[in-house]
Amino acid sequence: MSNGRVEVMTSVERRRRWSTAKKEELIAATLAPGGSVSAVARGAGIHPSQLYGWRRQLCGGAKVTPSFAAVRVMGDTGSVDVRNAGVIEIEFAGGARMRITGAAEPATVRAAVTALAEGGRR
Repeated sequence: MSNGRVEVMTSVERRRRWSTAKKEELIAATLAPGGSVSAVARGAGIHPSQLYGWRRQLCGGAKVTPSFAAVRVMGDTGSVDVRNAGVIEIEFAGGARMRITGAAEPATVRAAVTALAEGGRR
């Protein structure tokens, strides 16, 4: 048996306390271009889920509100009344697609767009 080095632990490791400023700094690093939650968590010695929890906590669970993006009109529309248009097709960023053929009430279209934009798909 060899006389190797022995390390004696005399205290229990306590929970680390993170200041709000340090949490914000780590979260900002994950949101930076090329930032990775896993890499930032590894560097700070924490689990990635902790960063996601801090993000929810510091952002107040802010929900992203739907907004409109650029529109590409296909074909020549001329002076067509939209209420009598043949086909309206809307593709959402999340991958949902909505196609309206014939006349449609604006309130119905608005409700359908809102439902799909909020993720009420399937």
